[in-house]
This record gives sequence, structure tokens and C-alpha cells, in this order.
Amino acid sequence: MKLVPKRLALQLTGLTPAKLREWTSRRALIPADQPARKQGSSAQFSWQTILVLRMAVILKDKFRLELQAHRHLFAGLRRALKSRSFIALWGQALVLRSPNDWSFVDVGHADRSRDDAIIVHLDPHLEILAVGFALPRPAEAAGQFDLFPALPVAASPAKAPMVAVETRRRSA
Repeated sequence: MKLVPKRLALQLTGLTPAKLREWTSRRALIPADQPARKQGSSAQFSWQTILVLRMAVILKDKFRLELQAHRHLFAGLRRALKSRSFIALWGQALVLRSPNDWSFVDVGHADRSRDDAIIVHLDPHLEILAVGFALPRPAEAAGQFDLFPALPVAASPAKAPMVAVETRRRSA
């Protein structure tokens, strides 16, 4: 399982360092997959944990929900995501009927429900995770998977120009 450090988790979730620390350590709403081992080390996060953190951001910012009351929801989401593939989540939505009643459903079926619910479409979040974790997108999933997935590469410093070396023959 690929894990990313806190620095990348901040970029992928849009959380501030203080808010990420509060949610993952102090209040332990959504704990890191590998907590920081000692001072100066970084906690590590899986794509599943980052996705749950993104869901928490939506619930807090868009719907103004108190996250502490939904602690069991986040734990259940993490357990469910551990047994699901990244590819299987494309085209899915998270339907929240209550903190203890939620499911992943096809986007087309999410809108047909007659129950009151909060519906969170996963594809925009999966797109961000696909880039951050170098995971396949649905178009790539239809064909053959790459043996080695493409990873984002930072710009490398310019290489020094090659200098032509002249060779001379010795006369005998």
C-alpha cells in the first residue's frame, strides 16, 4: 500500500496543517495510517484515508456538520474502502442517510432514492487522488494496466552542455 507524507496529504485534502493535526491526532476523528513515530518525522496516509478526509472536509465546509458526531461514519468508511479497489469507486457516489446508514451507489442510482440523504459524488475526489498517488483513471482501466504506473516527476536541473573532446594522433 502506497502511503504519502503529511506534506502531500495537506495538498490533496486542502486542509491546513493545524486542522489536519487536529482531525488526525488530537481528536483522532480520522487517524493517519502510520502516525509520526517521533518528533520531526511525518505521519503517512493512504489514498483511502485521504478520501475519507476529503469527505470530512465536504461535510464540514459545505453542510456545516459537526464531525465529532460522525466519528463512527469515518471509521466505517475507512473499513469499507480497505476492501474496495480504487477503480471500482469511479462513477460512484457516497449516499449518507444518517451517521450509521450510508452506502456507495452508482451515480445514476443515487439521485433515484426517495429517502432524504446527502449525496457526495466521488469522481472529482478520485481525480485528485489519481494524480497525487499515480493511480489509474477509468479510461486507463478499460485497457491493460501499466506494469509501472507513471509517477509525477519534479523538474530536473538543466544538464551541463556536452563538450566535444578533440583527440590527436601522435606522429611516430
